Amino acid sequence: MDGKISVSVVLICLNVLAFLGVEITGGSQDLQNMLSWGAGYAPLVEQGHEYYRLFTCMFLHFGMEHLVNNMLALYFVGGHLERAVGKINFLLIYLAGGVGASCLSYYRDIQQGSAHISAGASGAVFAVIGAMIYVLLLNRGRLQGLTVRQMVFMAVLSLYYGFTTTGVDNTAHIGGIFCGFLLAVIFYRRKVIRTEKIK
Repeated sequence: MDGKISVSVVLICLNVLAFLGVEITGGSQDLQNMLSWGAGYAPLVEQGHEYYRLFTCMFLHFGMEHLVNNMLALYFVGGHLERAVGKINFLLIYLAGGVGASCLSYYRDIQQGSAHISAGASGAVFAVIGAMIYVLLLNRGRLQGLTVRQMVFMAVLSLYYGFTTTGVDNTAHIGGIFCGFLLAVIFYRRKVIRTEKIK
């Protein structure tokens, strides 16, 4: 990928374009319209074998506030992680972490016999946060002006908001953090600064 192209910004643009498409064709508050665009729904995944929904739901949002909250988090944290792990690895963490979060949410719905229509990039965004926590831990708690304490506080605050608000997919959030952390273990290697000693 071109070094001048920010993957975080490209992902934000894709989410915004998807949101505009949904709004033009019926609105993001119309559940049937959201389903037609690929929102997550366990019965359609399980019985209809529409597994693509575990991916497409990551680019859909219920309303402007939902979109803005996720994109702001992606913009501020995503840039740091992208610079730390590289563009390709960042994209893999974002997408694989988001799908992992969707799969865990789907598994929970199947186990509980519930059927929620789900959408949002938060699983992928939490994967970015989880990955950034690992990167910071490997860099002694600080990198690019960020500290591990700040990231953990952000994660805890976001999870607290989710658990105290109705209609939030907390399984996807928690799953995203763990998936992102594990993916960072695979993809990130701390840069070692070599020094030479003259004898």
